[in-house]
Amino acid sequence: MNLEKKAFRDAQIKKMQQAASQTSQAAPALLAKLMALPQWQQAKTVGLTVSSPIEVPTEPIMRAATAAGKVVLLPKCMPHRQMAFLPDPGADQRIKSSFGIPEPAYVAELVDNQPDLLIVPGIAYAKDTHARIGFGGGYYDRFLAQYQGPTVTLAAPVMTYDTALWPVEAFDVLLDTIITID
Repeated sequence: MNLEKKAFRDAQIKKMQQAASQTSQAAPALLAKLMALPQWQQAKTVGLTVSSPIEVPTEPIMRAATAAGKVVLLPKCMPHRQMAFLPDPGADQRIKSSFGIPEPAYVAELVDNQPDLLIVPGIAYAKDTHARIGFGGGYYDRFLAQYQGPTVTLAAPVMTYDTALWPVEAFDVLLDTIITID
């Protein structure tokens, strides 16, 4: 494990915990910008994850997608740090993963690993290169290496940096679009 990444990640998570209320306050403006994107408007399927309390809330995104007739796909953690995206069965039918993240049950015939739009989670984003750093599992980098569609993230001010203050490695996949309010 890259110790520089771990040190940055630990410090960034603390910053995000302290700024959780500001992140929630930024969410409506970020969602409005997301909904204005052509990629959002054209998407019939949208992949995203269920957010933790320190992240930009994804429940309003799920509601907006459903209201617009889009299918919401959520990741299911699989062996070997892989993910499979499946239709959201609804909050009451989600199962908590070993990471404590609500996810759908695995049903092979429902897997859709090429959503029309993928909203990628993370804890920090570089505005100059569109590099991201996540929570450290490597699931999204592995998934993004195979994913063909557009990627976007909603980045609250505490998550945005002019340039990466963490090591960006060859396997780190850069995002297409970073939505900010600053």
